[in-house]
Amino acid sequence: MLAQACLAVGRKIKKMYRARQTPHGKQTVRQLMGHGATTNSIEVESPKDFDRVARRWNVDYAFYKTGPDKYLLFFKSGQADAITACFSEYSRRVLKCSKSQRVPIREQLKRAAAELARQPSHKKERAREAVHEDR
Repeated sequence: MLAQACLAVGRKIKKMYRARQTPHGKQTVRQLMGHGATTNSIEVESPKDFDRVARRWNVDYAFYKTGPDKYLLFFKSGQADAITACFSEYSRRVLKCSKSQRVPIREQLKRAAAELARQPSHKKERAREAVHEDR
């Protein structure tokens, strides 16, 4: 009986140690692959915004840069539901941000009119020659 209790305590200690060893949240792709779970990926444009949202959802994820302002987001397949919810909130934020940066059409027209008014005119001045009376 005592031996079984010691084994149970040993298993619990080992489990807690392993839990502390596996990183959670944002991590490198190598660390995420080291978890042993299958992963999926999605293309993301602004990782900073995604970081802010993902902290709320407690998901394990990693970014891999594929080009200028292009990133692949890797995440565990088992956390697909949490990632879906997280990604919907992220996309709402990105759309809201892009809408607030747009300039209304009337404002664009006013700016264009002001720019045209500032530029010098390219009209040619035509001067008549003096008429000679002796012709």
